[in-house]
Amino acid sequence: MTEFIHNRITSEDPHPQLNWQEWIIEADILSIQAEMTRGVLTAVQLVTLYLERINKYDTVINSVLELNPDALDIAAALDQERLSSGARSSLHGIPLLVKDNIDTADKLHTSAGSVALADSFASRDAELIRHLRDAGAIVLGKANMTEWANFMAPGMWAGYSSRGGLVLNPYGPGELFVGGSSSGSAASVAANLAAAAIGTETSGSIIGPASQNSVVGIKPTVGLVSMAGIIPGIGTQDTAGPLARTVTDAAILLGAMTGAHDPGQPEQEASGSSAVADYTVFLEVNGLHGKRIGIPRRVYQELDKDVLALMEEAIRLLADNGAVIVDSVELPCMEADWSPVMLQYEFKRGINQYLGRVAESIPVHNLRELIAYNAEHSSIALKYGQGTLEWLESSGDGIPEEEYLTALHISRQLARNQGIDFALREHCLDALMFPGFHGADLAARAGYPLITVPAGYAADGMITPGGYTTKGPHGVTFSGTAYSEPALLMIAYGFEQAARRRTPPCLS
Repeated sequence: MTEFIHNRITSEDPHPQLNWQEWIIEADILSIQAEMTRGVLTAVQLVTLYLERINKYDTVINSVLELNPDALDIAAALDQERLSSGARSSLHGIPLLVKDNIDTADKLHTSAGSVALADSFASRDAELIRHLRDAGAIVLGKANMTEWANFMAPGMWAGYSSRGGLVLNPYGPGELFVGGSSSGSAASVAANLAAAAIGTETSGSIIGPASQNSVVGIKPTVGLVSMAGIIPGIGTQDTAGPLARTVTDAAILLGAMTGAHDPGQPEQEASGSSAVADYTVFLEVNGLHGKRIGIPRRVYQELDKDVLALMEEAIRLLADNGAVIVDSVELPCMEADWSPVMLQYEFKRGINQYLGRVAESIPVHNLRELIAYNAEHSSIALKYGQGTLEWLESSGDGIPEEEYLTALHISRQLARNQGIDFALREHCLDALMFPGFHGADLAARAGYPLITVPAGYAADGMITPGGYTTKGPHGVTFSGTAYSEPALLMIAYGFEQAARRRTPPCLS
């Protein structure tokens, strides 16, 4: 494969004096588009460059589960379209990796990392994939993930799937924690194996790996991005979102994912919620000036000294660039006893609905059959068991709908009125700042957005119960109320431009 890729680049490169293999490292979407507009780079070349990097480096990282065999042909068609009628958008010809629980109606499988669905092809694109294709993006392949979005077994390592094996953090393969279930999406972007990637989150699955892999992650307000065609976890908390190396790239992707990418109609309805066509208009270098940012100090007490030092540095940087820091902010709901009823009630129903639509040739069509299949193929399917799946199969059937709706209402009200909205209202805040993934569960229960930005690298750290060290990359996460993505993007971009903490991993 390497020889083919090398020949493809050298034979088609109109400017051989440029070292495209070096240029592509950390190249952002707008820079790529500028080179394409100038006519010195094509989508075919771009896809080939990323394929070369995947072939060279992903044997260690294991972040890419499967490559799209039609990617080069799609790129060639988009190159021709650019010549004949121009680019569709800033995503025209941009290769993306997509988490393996998102349907793509092509030659890629959709399996949630499970060997039980290893031969499953989606009959139609997920809604967000349709929007991305309409914008001209190329689905380069599927990213590896924690199997069944970490709803399979209590002891399963983050980033492991029976179909794809274990995703490793490119900043310290085998040593550093790789993060939640969108681990392959985050690690691949961190290693510059694609321009950007799409992940999903129920609670922490975008924000966690973004923080641990020094990339930007956006977990949108639930409902902003359609979940049609995505294997569910907890439907009332699930959302998809972008992972990218810059806030600008993540903002570009977010606008396209909602389908509201008509520049003439800046406000459109997406999935029943107000979406913005172009989120990049909110990216201001001085976006921190006058913003009131609350610090939920109790959460910071859980950090080891090296990670805490990074967070304190981030707080000082915010203040030095015009933000008003409110320290410390209390969240009354932190003492709440959260109910598992939503998970018990929703997961089995959602999985059964999805599996009920897969092709007849696939061996599983509901959760019960999935558990039986795994048991029959335990040598490959059950490295960590399936205790969570078994519990979810048996625990939710007797829950009345009224009990579920009551639990859902209480959970949302606590997370909002005694949590995020309480703090924003009490202190007139524009956002809260959490360390890494620590605010993910609260925002998940509220259905509210989060944006994570690289904050730096801890030189040392403690060993976690999972055997990983907390040294390495860490991010700061900005949290707000429903549909506050514009304000959060402004803050995140201001921080990013002031901090500039991301550096690429040293790959060999």
